[in-house]
Amino acid sequence: MAAPSVSPNRLLMHVGPAYPYRGGIAHFTELTARALRNAGHPPRLCTFTRQYPAWLFPGRTQTVEPGTPPPAGLPKPDRRIDTLNPLTWHRTARWMQQEAAGAVMQYWMPFMALPFAYMAWQMRRAGRPVVGIIHNALPHERHWGDAQLSRLFLHQLSGAVALSESVAADVRALTPALPTEQVDHPAYTRFGTRPDQTDARARLDLPTEGLLVLFFGFVRRYKGLDVLLDAWPAVQEHRPNPFLCIAGEAYDDPAPYRAQMEALPHPDRVRWDDRYIPEDQVADYFAAADLVVQPYRHATQSGVVQIAAHMNRPVIVTDVGGLPETIDSGRTGFVVPPEDPDALAEAIIHACQPEQQRILTGPQATGGSAEALAQAVDRMLKH
Repeated sequence: MAAPSVSPNRLLMHVGPAYPYRGGIAHFTELTARALRNAGHPPRLCTFTRQYPAWLFPGRTQTVEPGTPPPAGLPKPDRRIDTLNPLTWHRTARWMQQEAAGAVMQYWMPFMALPFAYMAWQMRRAGRPVVGIIHNALPHERHWGDAQLSRLFLHQLSGAVALSESVAADVRALTPALPTEQVDHPAYTRFGTRPDQTDARARLDLPTEGLLVLFFGFVRRYKGLDVLLDAWPAVQEHRPNPFLCIAGEAYDDPAPYRAQMEALPHPDRVRWDDRYIPEDQVADYFAAADLVVQPYRHATQSGVVQIAAHMNRPVIVTDVGGLPETIDSGRTGFVVPPEDPDALAEAIIHACQPEQQRILTGPQATGGSAEALAQAVDRMLKH
């Protein structure tokens, strides 16, 4: 039996990473809460006391720097969920039943399936609708049991909102009966307007002139940084003094990437800022760039493309998952085959020709909106 729908002005619980946790999914939790608040659903945020055990998290820290203020205009998140302690799942579910008329859960990896499935099941037992916003139904790097865990979570939902057609197809394959809608990933506007390119480069101590290509985001094998580094000598051969900026923390062993960088013809024209990029510097990195490159081996969708959309920067992506859905080839960027350094180099060289640069505008025309996301969630809450 379907859960009763949530009427406007009834409080919604938003479950997922949120302040003080950092990163793209935490940003999206806040984006969702603001969008649903604007649609008439007052938000409350529920996040983790422990998101990942230290041995599982490859980065340096999971939370923002001490002293970072919470997001303005939203209630401070309640930290209740320990992913390794089922007692906290039960207590949180009981608390959610008392506090909220329904729930919206961010889902991005099977590690979250058990706690989220239990809490969703308890909410549904109490007659509360639960909608999942699905970033990845299946992870970029697959393991045994991933499909079974994701299916377990999806089966507890009233409805699902997928952020790309690729993800929607995975959801429908795992749970054909689950009401599912697809909306484009909204463009991220939280980083402000794009600053002047010369000023941004000066603040980041990057070359003030010449072509600058940006690889942005944490570094893991599936993101294909090694493919970009293999392609770079051809770019150096065809373009005068191109500069490659890699901005993001290593989640893999950095040594092989650094060896590739040192072997390049002009290693001094490649810089890796191996750290989490704080919010107040994100706009500068995108403003400094002429072109953003995402040479992924595997993907479903990408928040990096949506930052580029807001900053009006063209993007080269690979033909994997939902990435091609975001690009109008030849106008907002280019799509190339994965794991093909020659094709990637050719696309970079072509994108940086003066006549092509006058045409490329960035993928803003294909970016989704927070309003469309809120409307889709609202429809799913009625199932």
